[in-house]
Amino acid sequence: MPQSHPPSIETIVADSGLSSAVAAHGRPVVTEIVRTVVERLRGEIRSGGGWLSADEIITRVNALLAQRTLQFPQRVVNATGVLIHTNLGRVPWGPELLCEISPRLTSYISLEYDIAEGIRGKRGIAVEAELAALTGAEGAMVVNNNAAAVYLVLSALAWNREVVISRGELVQIGGGFRIPEILAKSGAILREIGTTNQTSLADYDKACGPQAALILKVHRSNFVQTGFVSEVDPKSLAALGKKKGIPVVWDVGSGAVGPGAVCEFSGEPTLRACVGSGVDLVTSSGDKLFGGPQAGFVLGRRDLLNRLHSDPFYRALRPDKATLLALELTTRAHRSGKSAELVPLYKLLSVLSSRLKERAEAMAERARAHGHRASVVATADTFGGGAAPGKTIDGWGVRIDAPPSPEELSARARAFSPPIIATVSDNGMVFSLRTMFDGDDSALTDFLS
Repeated sequence: MPQSHPPSIETIVADSGLSSAVAAHGRPVVTEIVRTVVERLRGEIRSGGGWLSADEIITRVNALLAQRTLQFPQRVVNATGVLIHTNLGRVPWGPELLCEISPRLTSYISLEYDIAEGIRGKRGIAVEAELAALTGAEGAMVVNNNAAAVYLVLSALAWNREVVISRGELVQIGGGFRIPEILAKSGAILREIGTTNQTSLADYDKACGPQAALILKVHRSNFVQTGFVSEVDPKSLAALGKKKGIPVVWDVGSGAVGPGAVCEFSGEPTLRACVGSGVDLVTSSGDKLFGGPQAGFVLGRRDLLNRLHSDPFYRALRPDKATLLALELTTRAHRSGKSAELVPLYKLLSVLSSRLKERAEAMAERARAHGHRASVVATADTFGGGAAPGKTIDGWGVRIDAPPSPEELSARARAFSPPIIATVSDNGMVFSLRTMFDGDDSALTDFLS
């Protein structure tokens, strides 16, 4: 029955129906949500009708609090078959990594302190030394992400001068960022050469005049060109750069480390191979095929890295302690040959296809026992995250054919705890196991039960 006037804010907040919400979120937050609900009701009753009861208002408050909670990052089950899923946080950190770094995150640490000398030290110096050793580079530096790495290189080394780049490499990376726009913002001047599909060494040679500060090569890590295409290999560019006295920068992006499953499936060049090509600097992500936290690497000549470190803008791009600690453990895992044990991306890729099929068959059988039209299907899983375009990895999954409709089933899966994110395909829903950890299986079987 509609009320003639609203109950007071304090009366609603003090109601036992919101006691658990107050305990979970705090009184100020719940009070704010109650005010929001009451204000919305004011708008509704202007067109007629009365106020809701306190119980009805509390129901709306709890619903709004639940919606608000879901807007924060939640643990989800990735059943999409996309390994490096940008919308789902790229790749997870391993439990071993968290156990190792948590004591240092919950105490003071020597982030910029030289314990041996008792003086201020340099942030990230040990991690950068590990990265240099892993990749065979003269030196290394770490920043927030690969876009930041490219931006810093351009800004510090090519301000108000030309950067020579092929038209076929003027790519757009994730989030709508485009290489020409990054060049413009950095203060560098874009010097386009060649055509979309054909660029020769002679094009670079001709463009390297007095105003040229850098030659930039951008690896097409999120799309593929086929057909009548030609590009200049990095070794040839490195030789040209040395002849002209112009540094060559290769933005490889993906950050693969070999040997191992990542290189086997992706076909992407490894960081060591990129550095070994002879280019002066290599930029890369730390959270794609490297399998670590979000970060950007610059690898190569120490004199150029010193210029980047001394640039005033570097301070705005430097990583925090959690990133550096996670990179330390990830880099050590690669150096020790334990990637498949300690780096989740490599661990997922190392699971045998036969094991995935066994898991899929067990889940499908459980689903059929609870009335679902379930079948085991082969999947073509992908890397995602702007890495290894066009490459697929054989896997297995469970397909559920509606009813209900795939869209309804997808909504129910997202509303489950934990939310399960899968793929709607051909009037059915496919749960790919390549991107699911063993511990996720129970969540999916519970959902399908």
